[in-house]
Amino acid sequence: MDIARASRDADKAAKKMHLFMTSLPVRDQFEGDPMSKAFVKESDDEADLPDESPAVPAGFKNYMTPRGHRHMQDELRQLLRVERPKVVETVAWAAGNGDRSENGDYIYGKRRLREIDRRIRFLAKRLESAEVVDPKQQKRRDQVFFGATVTYATEDGTENTITIVGIDEADLARGQVSWVSPIARALLKAREGDTVELRAPAGVEPIEILEIRYGAADGETG
Repeated sequence: MDIARASRDADKAAKKMHLFMTSLPVRDQFEGDPMSKAFVKESDDEADLPDESPAVPAGFKNYMTPRGHRHMQDELRQLLRVERPKVVETVAWAAGNGDRSENGDYIYGKRRLREIDRRIRFLAKRLESAEVVDPKQQKRRDQVFFGATVTYATEDGTENTITIVGIDEADLARGQVSWVSPIARALLKAREGDTVELRAPAGVEPIEILEIRYGAADGETG
């Protein structure tokens, strides 16, 4: 895919997100800019990278916490308003500096622009399909559902605490696991005091639920 096509795809995806923008319409961020038009017609032999798309199970919605949704909105806004315009300007400048085939700034800039446009498309699609679920609004707090923060003990007595979040929010370093992960599936609908079976590559392991709380996915508990 050439740069012109990638740019058009990104513009279309960005326009879908105009409800998230608070100032200029998205189209005004891309159209009417002579620097942008200075290079988008240039052909590109490199194949475009595929979109990032962690799979959402068929028949299910793309569940996401309010915090995760805000972070994706913020990232999209940063790409559209700050990073992409800077790269467009750099590539336009580099395009006027002689042989483009040996111009490092031009080659790197086009590659970076493809990465940005790919990320814009991904974020736009994910936000468009998002089903925001606020853990603090959960009524059945005695059971494990999306957004729950669960402390459990393994068979040897080791305690772990995880929070069940959206596919795009998972961060093991922070104890945040995707709702489609094996541990989340094992804990679903369990209550404090229950023992459930975690099916792992090493075999089946019993784990005991010690505590369930809601709100931690947004930095609060309750």
